[in-house]
Amino acid sequence: MLIDKKTAKKVLSQLLGSGGQFGEIFTQRKVSNNIRLDDNKIENASSGFEVGCGLRLIYKDSTYYAYIDSIEEAKLLESAKILRAAVNNSNINKPLALNDSYSSYNVNILKHPDGIAPEIKKELLLNVNKTARNKSENIFQVTAALSDTEEEVLIANSEGVFSKDFYVKTFLAVSIIAVKGTEVRTGYKSLAKARGFELFEEKKPQEVAAEAADMAINMLDAINAPVGILPVVIGPGFGGVIFHEACGHGLEADAIVKNASVFKDKLGCRIASEIVNAIDDSTLPYHWGSYKFDGEGSPSQRNVLIENGILKSYLLDRKASKKLSLPLTGNGRRQSYRDIPFPRMSNTFINTGSEKPELIIGSIKKGIYAKEFSGGQVDPATGDFVFGISEGYMIENGKLGSPIKGASLIGNGPEILDKIEAIGNDLDYSPGFCGKNGQSITNEVGQPTIKISAITVGGTGA
Repeated sequence: MLIDKKTAKKVLSQLLGSGGQFGEIFTQRKVSNNIRLDDNKIENASSGFEVGCGLRLIYKDSTYYAYIDSIEEAKLLESAKILRAAVNNSNINKPLALNDSYSSYNVNILKHPDGIAPEIKKELLLNVNKTARNKSENIFQVTAALSDTEEEVLIANSEGVFSKDFYVKTFLAVSIIAVKGTEVRTGYKSLAKARGFELFEEKKPQEVAAEAADMAINMLDAINAPVGILPVVIGPGFGGVIFHEACGHGLEADAIVKNASVFKDKLGCRIASEIVNAIDDSTLPYHWGSYKFDGEGSPSQRNVLIENGILKSYLLDRKASKKLSLPLTGNGRRQSYRDIPFPRMSNTFINTGSEKPELIIGSIKKGIYAKEFSGGQVDPATGDFVFGISEGYMIENGKLGSPIKGASLIGNGPEILDKIEAIGNDLDYSPGFCGKNGQSITNEVGQPTIKISAITVGGTGA
C-alpha cells in the first residue's frame, strides 16, 4: 500500500488545519517500459519509475495544489502544512472517517509486463517489421513502438473517500510509409488495452502491422477527392473521433461552467437525430479508457450522454458537480500526481444501431466513405471542425470505389449529429490519447458505421 489510513488522516487534518473546505491526497507509483523499432532495428529502449503525491485544498472558489516526489509521512505532513497557509479561515473542518471505496469494475491480469523478458518484446517488434515489409516492395519505412505501464494509485479525501486502484496497460503502435513514384502515403494502426501481454493472444501484432501496411499501400493509387456537399459514410471505430472532438469536449462540464460550450443549458433538449444514442462508459472491462476509480476516487460508471437524440448528461468532476448542482459521473481524471483533475472522457462512443453496413453504403449513389482520420481542428465553444481523411474511398452507385486523397470533412458537431440518418450494427472502438490543459490521458473513441446525409467535403479535385 502507498500510504495507510492513519497517515492519510494525519495529512488531511494538517491540510485542513487553517479552515479549508475540502482536502485531498492523490498518491501514485508507476513503472513504465518503452521500446521502439525504426529502420529495421531497435532504436531505443527505456524504463521509468516515479512515485509521488499531489495535495489539493479547496476553499470557496479557489483551488490550491502542491505535489512532491515522495510518499514519506514526514514530507507529506510538511507539504500539507505549507499548502494550508494559503487559507485563513476560523471555521476548521475535520476530515470524515476514511472508508474503503467500492467499485464494480474488476479485471484479471494474466501476463504482467514486468514478467516479460526484453528479448520477447524485441522479437515482437521485429516480427511486426517483417510482416509489414513483406506486404509490398513499396513499403519504404516501418516504425513500431511498444509500451507498457503498471500503476498503483491511492486517493483519500476529507469527505471520507479512501480508494485504491492498480492499472496495467499495454500499447502497440505501427506506422508505415509507402512510396510509389512521386506518391508517398502513410498508414497507422494501434492496439491498446488495460491488459497485460495476453493482449497479443486476442490479436496478433502481425495483424496490426498488416492493417497499417494495407492502408498505406491502398492509398498509393488514390485519386483526387471531390469537393462540395455530399453524403458521407463514416466507418466504425476511429470514426468516433469526430464525436469525441466536435461534441464530447463540449459535454465536459468545465466547458459548461466557463460558458465555453455550445451545449450549455441544453440538458433535456434534443441535440441530435432521434436515432443517436451516445455513451461514456469507464466500466468496459479491459478497455483503454477504463478504470476502477477516477482521479478523484469516484467509482467508474456508465453515463448516457445522449438518448434518442436528447441530451441527458454532462461529464463531471467534483468541482463542476458542486458548481452545477449535478451528480458526479466519475469523470474527474488527471495524468499524474503532478496534475489537478478535470472533467474528461473515458470510453466515449455512439452506440450501436440496427442497420447493416453494406446497406448503408448501398443507399448512396455518390458520396464518400471515410474510414480513418488524420489530424483536425475543433472549436469546442461552437462545435465547428475540420478533419482530414487519411483513408477514404468514393462511393458510386452504392459500392466502394477508388481511394481518395486530400479529402477533409468540414462541419459543425451539433449540426452533424442532427444529420445522422443511419447507424450500423458494427460498433467498434479505437484507443488513443487525449490532450487537454497540458495533460494527456488514455481514452477510447467508438461508433458503428454511420451515414451523414450531407456534409462539406474539402478536396483537391472536382
